[in-house]
Amino acid sequence: MPLWKQFLTLIVLAALGYGGYEGYQRYMAAESTEAKPAAKGGGTAIVELARAERRTLSETIEAIGTTRARQSVNIVPEASGRVIEILFRAGQHVETGAVLVQLDDTIARADLAEAQARLTERKRMLDRVNQLRDSSAVSAASVEEATARFAEAQAQYDRAVRRLSDRSIRAPFGGTVALPEVDHGASVTAGTVITRLDDLTEIEVEFALPETLFARVSPGQTVSATGAAFPGRVFAGQIEAVDSYIDPVSRSFRTRAIIPNSDGVLPAGMFMSLELTLSQTDHIVVPEEAIIFQAAETYVFVAENNVARRVTVKTGQRQDGMVAVLDGLTEGASVIVRGLHRVRNGGAIELLKPIGNGASTAGDQS
Repeated sequence: MPLWKQFLTLIVLAALGYGGYEGYQRYMAAESTEAKPAAKGGGTAIVELARAERRTLSETIEAIGTTRARQSVNIVPEASGRVIEILFRAGQHVETGAVLVQLDDTIARADLAEAQARLTERKRMLDRVNQLRDSSAVSAASVEEATARFAEAQAQYDRAVRRLSDRSIRAPFGGTVALPEVDHGASVTAGTVITRLDDLTEIEVEFALPETLFARVSPGQTVSATGAAFPGRVFAGQIEAVDSYIDPVSRSFRTRAIIPNSDGVLPAGMFMSLELTLSQTDHIVVPEEAIIFQAAETYVFVAENNVARRVTVKTGQRQDGMVAVLDGLTEGASVIVRGLHRVRNGGAIELLKPIGNGASTAGDQS
């Protein structure tokens, strides 16, 4: 390229650079002019306040588990027979000892009557032998034989009573019965499942927690549970037991919670979400919007006599949009939560409106 063309290119570039610099200076001057009306009035910042208040904050963790009845058994007969009566409905609450199913007991009753007659005869014979023994009319061997026969008849009678009792299938404890698994007239054998009985006055929920929480979980801690079948309802309970074994594969341990279920709405086998409260402590809290983080310092602006004062604070737990202040603030202090971009330490402030927890004027004392 000829020398004069290179010289001309340098002149054009220099002109463009100078023009850009001048344009930038004029733009910044215009911006400064437009910003001046906003600062009119002595640089007063329009702010909103909130009071620092004392609240109880809970440290919680979440888990999932499945409900299980406090007691649950399959109802089975101990003898074979034909079902002649089903005395329960699905979902019905029954008391301890209530008859659930009646088997045909015709033969069992006849056996009991026979055993009763034999026992009566042997008892009469034993009494007669004892009377004769007192008059030395019979030998001791005869007395012993009569006594043995009476004991044998007594055992036969007891077995007959038990066989007759086995024809009535009863609830071993109070609870709620499930659907019947047999029909009227069906023949069942010993061990046939007739229904299931659940004690649902309390519900057990077993869930797993990571081993890092093992030292912080103990019986008596509160638990809240929710289920998809009951939207908006929270069931309160507490930890009943903590397993002493940590699974080496999952690195977790089992925990069991008990949830009262006096109204019986919770069934066994339901999936539930749980929230375990590890601790509850009282702290002075402020809204998260009031906290400013700058480098290694954390601070808030406190309103005092229409002036913003910068206060360094130490923060802790966060919960529901609030931050615990461990050091630096007193209860009732008015902190700035809106308009912070205009606030300067020692600068004048003006209240826009109160918010949330009851601040009323920018002139409140902390």
